[in-house]
Amino acid sequence: MKKFLLYILGIFLLIVLVAVVFDGLYTYVFMQSRNRGKIETVFNSTAKKYDVVILGSSRANNHFVSQMFENKGLTTFNYGMSGGHLFEASLMLKLMIERKYEIKNVILEADLNLSNDQESEGVAAKFLPYMHCSKVIKDHFSTEENFEELYYIPFYRYVKFDSKIGFREIYKIASKEKTNALDNLGYYPLEKHKNGNMKNNIVNLNPLPHNKYYEEIKEICKKNKINFIAVTTPMCENVVGMNYFDKIKKAYPEIHNYENTVIENKYFSSCGHMTDEGARLFTARIIKDFFNK
Repeated sequence: MKKFLLYILGIFLLIVLVAVVFDGLYTYVFMQSRNRGKIETVFNSTAKKYDVVILGSSRANNHFVSQMFENKGLTTFNYGMSGGHLFEASLMLKLMIERKYEIKNVILEADLNLSNDQESEGVAAKFLPYMHCSKVIKDHFSTEENFEELYYIPFYRYVKFDSKIGFREIYKIASKEKTNALDNLGYYPLEKHKNGNMKNNIVNLNPLPHNKYYEEIKEICKKNKINFIAVTTPMCENVVGMNYFDKIKKAYPEIHNYENTVIENKYFSSCGHMTDEGARLFTARIIKDFFNK
């Protein structure tokens, strides 16, 4: 019986050792990644200077044309993340501050994402390789219910989120395969599609009266003397429930309403995402209203 228990203990210790080794190896590879995505690029960067940093979901990623700001002499990058929530936008800004970025203006897309304060698992997973290397990331995830497993069990996070940060991603980093996430200064242009979903119903959507991560972003900007510009972005003319934006105005009067700046369907790839042509009309208006002087 004693030999059997020692054998089981040996197997367990071997599994733990292998997990620790693989955890360290995967983390090391992610620490070398600088050209695949916005999160690892920020994490593995040193201090940068920006006149304008853009944060938000795909409705930031697809709606703010960075080059148009650059044409005005404003050093700009669009850090909007498709599928992301304010949970990830707040953490991205915290990382920039941790990396000593100098930022004059933050433009935050704050509209549909105000309706929740949960993480977006698919996007949040991309921060997890750096949990043991950044107090900011560790603290940000510390209130999540699965934090202890992710932080204390070696290699668990890589197994759980294998599709995002597993072997396939490790291979692509090691082979230095690029993505288009950093093209166009972070802006991702969309085209008009015949089968684009041009209907949207947001009747049952409500902004949280106090979105934790929106308030975090606002407070970080205040603390670091960054001009904070929060805006809603356009939706197509077929949307049902546009009074959602009236609810935003009531709960967050400082957010600038631009949901009706562009409304014609011809400027939209889908009801919530403009084409490149629509994004350029919208970006021109933002620059005119906030940066012309």
